[in-house]
Amino acid sequence: MKNNHLHIHIPEGAVPKDGPSAGIAIATAIVSLFRQQPVRKDVAMTGEVTLRGKVLPVGGLPEKAVAAIRAGARDLIISKDNEKDYRELAPVIRKKLMVHLVESMDEVLALASR
Repeated sequence: MKNNHLHIHIPEGAVPKDGPSAGIAIATAIVSLFRQQPVRKDVAMTGEVTLRGKVLPVGGLPEKAVAAIRAGARDLIISKDNEKDYRELAPVIRKKLMVHLVESMDEVLALASR
């Protein structure tokens, strides 16, 4: 990163939604680019991230879990704060995905590049 500068700012929207929550996915893609280390193809993730790397919960987990399965994911990374939502997923969904509950981007990055 000596010769590169990167600034990305995505302001919080004013309307609450259950739509895409790609903070950890965007951060993982950027780290992957700079490390020149690909992200696993069978991992999906959803969650927002703070400037200090804390992974925040999101809404719409059932829909996102189904989308992950349809895309061929075997692992799903979500915020530990979404644990209650995970427990409410249909058993058939929970059987098809290995769900990882994380608190920090360090955990996300370790799981994404295994």
